[in-house]
Amino acid sequence: MAAANVSQILADTLNADANTRIAAELKLSEAGLALAQLILAQDVDISLRQISSFSSCCNHSASIILRKYVKERWSPYFESFKGNAPSVEVKSRIRHAVLQGLSDSNRKIRSLCAHTMSYIGNCDWPDEYPELLNSLIALISSSSSDAVHGAMQVFTEFIKSDLTEDQILPVLRQLLPVLLTILGSTEQHTPLTRARTVSVFRQCVTALYMVKDQHPQAVKEATATILPVWLEAFKVLLNLDPLKDVSNQDNWDGLAVRIQIFKTLDVIHTSFPRAMTSYVRGYLDASLRHLQVMSETYDTFYISGSASAPGSSEEETVEIPHLICPLFDFVSNVVRGGKAKEWLQVDNLNSLEETWATNANAFVAHEEDDTQAYGVRVAGFELLYTILNRSPAQICATFQTAIHQVIATSQRARENGSNAWWKPLEASFAAIGSQSEDVLECIENEQDSGRAKPIDVEDLLANVVPSVLNQSDFPFLQGRGFVFASQFARLLPLQMAGQYLEAAMHVIESNSAGIPVKISAVKAIHNFCEGAEDSAITPFVSRIAQDLGPFLLVTTEDTLSLVLETMSVVLDVNRGQWLTTDLSNSLVLAVLEVWAKNNKDPIFLSIFTEIFTSLASSTGTGVYETVVKQALPTLCTAIASSKPQEAWIAGSAIDLISSLVRGASEGGLGDGFFALLAPSLFSCLSEAEDRDVLQNGMACLALIVRKDCRQILEWRDPSGQSGLDHILKVIAKLLQNDDESGGLVIGDLIIHLLRRAGEAVLPVLPELLQAMVLRMLSAKTATFIQSLVVPFAFLAYNQQDTVLYLLESTTTNGRNGLDILIQTWCENAETFQGFWQSRVSTLALTKLYASGRSSLQSLMVKGDIILKPETKNVIMTRSRTKTTPHEFTSVPFPVKALKLLVHDLRAGGDSATIPKAEFDVDSDDGDEEWTEEEQQNQGFKQEEFAFLSEMLGPRGVNFDNDDILEETDDEDLRTDAISQIDMQAHLVSFFKECASHNVNNFSANIDQLSAEEIMVVRHAIDH
Repeated sequence: MAAANVSQILADTLNADANTRIAAELKLSEAGLALAQLILAQDVDISLRQISSFSSCCNHSASIILRKYVKERWSPYFESFKGNAPSVEVKSRIRHAVLQGLSDSNRKIRSLCAHTMSYIGNCDWPDEYPELLNSLIALISSSSSDAVHGAMQVFTEFIKSDLTEDQILPVLRQLLPVLLTILGSTEQHTPLTRARTVSVFRQCVTALYMVKDQHPQAVKEATATILPVWLEAFKVLLNLDPLKDVSNQDNWDGLAVRIQIFKTLDVIHTSFPRAMTSYVRGYLDASLRHLQVMSETYDTFYISGSASAPGSSEEETVEIPHLICPLFDFVSNVVRGGKAKEWLQVDNLNSLEETWATNANAFVAHEEDDTQAYGVRVAGFELLYTILNRSPAQICATFQTAIHQVIATSQRARENGSNAWWKPLEASFAAIGSQSEDVLECIENEQDSGRAKPIDVEDLLANVVPSVLNQSDFPFLQGRGFVFASQFARLLPLQMAGQYLEAAMHVIESNSAGIPVKISAVKAIHNFCEGAEDSAITPFVSRIAQDLGPFLLVTTEDTLSLVLETMSVVLDVNRGQWLTTDLSNSLVLAVLEVWAKNNKDPIFLSIFTEIFTSLASSTGTGVYETVVKQALPTLCTAIASSKPQEAWIAGSAIDLISSLVRGASEGGLGDGFFALLAPSLFSCLSEAEDRDVLQNGMACLALIVRKDCRQILEWRDPSGQSGLDHILKVIAKLLQNDDESGGLVIGDLIIHLLRRAGEAVLPVLPELLQAMVLRMLSAKTATFIQSLVVPFAFLAYNQQDTVLYLLESTTTNGRNGLDILIQTWCENAETFQGFWQSRVSTLALTKLYASGRSSLQSLMVKGDIILKPETKNVIMTRSRTKTTPHEFTSVPFPVKALKLLVHDLRAGGDSATIPKAEFDVDSDDGDEEWTEEEQQNQGFKQEEFAFLSEMLGPRGVNFDNDDILEETDDEDLRTDAISQIDMQAHLVSFFKECASHNVNNFSANIDQLSAEEIMVVRHAIDH
């Protein structure tokens, strides 16, 4: 197809006639080679070769269509492939044409060809297009700046996605020297092209790090020869005056090189810190110098807004914030790694202080707390957090000096008529407030040590912030004052806290206050309720709730989330004792209205549930009854009327009802609660297929069983079936479901039924147990298997003879029920989660062993893994396990039970110690500059390491202790007698009793344990 014909077809794609337009597009889909040739045709109108900005030009350019052609016609490699791939010869000619296009004199043609070549390279290199890499390297090695520009755009994507472990090292040897030459050719190549060389180099460093373990020696040699050269080049470039890069009124392309350098320094410091050792100080100095030099320009273009930033000469965004953010990130990571101790001494802190004091408004940006987009302010806060944790007293003292300098300079600026006088003050309060917890901790530590507090926040709260609250003409500053005071609420005297709260409520109630300050006042109330003493808040809390109520109905998205979170913490003050029936009634109606509009949002739903739980748990007279009266009928109606395609309505409504139950006292759901809920809930669960609806329903039923099981047992549907009958139907449905994601929820419900329903569950127990045993045969996930086994463990501990008789008399798929249970139990016991659940399993095993029941003696179960020469000291991946599966010994159940109990004994005590091993491994971790204290404590200071050790517990035991980590565990399980047993003492007593009376042929069974297990048992018996 000739280029002239393609030109006509491209024009026809804009024809008003639909048939002409469709025919033209179909022809273009087969015209790959002609399109490629058209791109190179210099005598063709440029509007047909690339996207033009003129309205009269053809919107479908040859290069755009060619890129579409490659994605749809080139190869099945692409998801959008539609068939009719070109021949090998045609592909070769198209590749050649696109490669030539990378050197075109028109920049947009080069860029579009680069994108097309990236697609082709992704698909064809190296198998079908092995010469691509050498061709690209030849282009960037040429003297043509156009060719270098085009090829570098391909490399930016190529290195990132296409090089394998074996290819990366040879490629880098060819590529990096050429890139370095381009980077240094300031006269020949544009800043954006030079910046791309740094970007590609950064991807190369990342690639080296990824193959470090596979090729340790080669990577070590590569980094030793490559990194120092580039680091020297970066040092030279960063020492050039950055103001020259922003002096150009047309573009700030020069900043792009610096942006990429700081991003790359961060990657090198993370990946190969040892290579950075001798350069860190210089780069930190350069970072500080950039902040100082660029501050005035930043103020002009981004703070005062007296001019607009010019951007870049291409489509890439180049702005000063894009430089400051990676700069802050780099400094933060260096400081966090402990490599900046000397640099963070008085001289540099004074320089930081001066920069901050004279240009603290560099932090000014829109702020939405945790939801704010990453930018200069967020990066600055992160840097402050890092250096504050390294030198808290010193940095707090810097805060003290800087904030007073800012106060003075802001006052002078205001007197001189500056409209931006308030911005440095707002930024300073934001910066210090963002570190409030660490600042408070530092003050406390210094005073406990008998030293003066490094920063006087009380003085600011008493003498500076109050005047800020009156600046209604500057709402962002006024709002920041409220937030700052609330962040340091712990330091406020009772009377002053009340004054701040009064002022915040006045703003919320005011008709003239603007949105920014109202939002800040809500934030402040949120912080006060979390940080101040309840005694300071209680006199105002009812008024606060009344003021927030109307906000629920007029706010949306982030603002609504803030109001809801604030309402949630307000309701927690004094556990809601101050609530009245009228106030609770209005709040429930408001929350239900908001829920109806936002019942699909999981974040909102989590806050709704907290609010409902707080309302239901209030001890105010008549409050619980009022909340249930208003909420339960509405939620039951929502469950009954929700459609299958709107399952989230029923799921969220059930979740809110669970919150009401959670807030109720035990036995205090109130008459008629379950009778109102049961019809809609059981109807929904019988028909539902949605996983969340079913799980939420099971969790709700488990809560009701715990709180008021009597109502379930007494309720009857019109056909006479009880609530218990319906629950068993739901359990049976879920046991038949292939989806095992709700495993633990099923187990919890069954456990609570067994614990709470008493004898009422006995008539249906055989059927229930048989269904659970049958499901064990096909269960796959650990949590689901646990939900099936733990109820049996509970019964074996409490009603051993009954459950064993039922299992012995049950046959499932030709296997004895007891055999299925014991096999499943023994294979999975060590994976059980939950404090109570693990304990009941252990206790049941002790009773089963001690029973000496004949049916248990003959059961053979899986023992220890058999170590083979071909698998010894080899990491068994999935593929290896398939070809060489693990094999296990076979042992009698009593022996396996002892093995599991020995494991539990060791996990709960100090019988096994971990020797401190010393290794001398050459690594790039860069820890050779740690102090002796940090080397002894894995990079932490002694007090930091002590805190971490305390949190983890002995050998991480706290992370295995759900009673410590999971405060939302069932309260009745936490207070259950099983949870109170000293398990270590119990197991020691068990082993001693078995040894002294040779229980169940104990001595013979012990002989079948491993040598290490025998030592643990003997240690327990002898001590």
